[in-house]
Amino acid sequence: YVNRLKEDDEACAAALQTGRIFLFHRLSPLLQRTEQGTFRPAALICSDVQSILERLGSDRTLLKESVLIGCSKQNQAQFCLDVGELDPAAVEEACEGNFIDLRKAFFLLTGAEVPLVAKGQALLRWHQTSGFCSATGQPTHRNQAGSQRVCSSSGIVYYPKMSPVVIVLVSDGKRCLLGRQSSFPRGMYSALAGFCDMGETLEETLSREVAEEVGLEVHSVSYSSSQHWPFPHSSLMLGCHASVSPAHTQV
Repeated sequence: YVNRLKEDDEACAAALQTGRIFLFHRLSPLLQRTEQGTFRPAALICSDVQSILERLGSDRTLLKESVLIGCSKQNQAQFCLDVGELDPAAVEEACEGNFIDLRKAFFLLTGAEVPLVAKGQALLRWHQTSGFCSATGQPTHRNQAGSQRVCSSSGIVYYPKMSPVVIVLVSDGKRCLLGRQSSFPRGMYSALAGFCDMGETLEETLSREVAEEVGLEVHSVSYSSSQHWPFPHSSLMLGCHASVSPAHTQV
């Protein structure tokens, strides 16, 4: 179903009328507080968004900038829309919610909702930074779903991309190695991570990053799992485990 919406502009436009739209303001998602005191992404219907845009003096054509995220289990299309040109407080009041920085939103949402807003933000960011062709400098134009952009001059087609990143938990069998950046909040630590260089395998990236950051040589590398990570510009985070010899753990 999602693939058909990506390929058929008319079908996607029709799905927008009956789907759910998740609003962002300068890439921060709109969240609403539930009766239980928890938070959820605000899922609005098309007519409500149109009403809000008109009430706040925006052109209704802004709705056409909605980008397809995916669909629910009931095959209801899900879209995201950035209303950064509007006053955020006015939108928050109209929707009875709050725009919250995505990193903070991660701690307020359930596991199933996080990928939804993360993907939405990543797609919106891609469109905001891909308005011109890297080969010709000419404007690019999106399809209805927002799943691609095409250069108006050369016809080159661009698709949203993710950069591969390796994050690894290094252990000597009894202890795990964590690090921190100076920008981290007090008390926050992380497993070591880094981007894959051109031509590198996952194992090569992992070994290089650990050697560069702490001067250790790893072995017994094993893959654990992966997830999309929207920072800084959409990454595919590949989680791994690696071991170091207990006799060589001086960092």
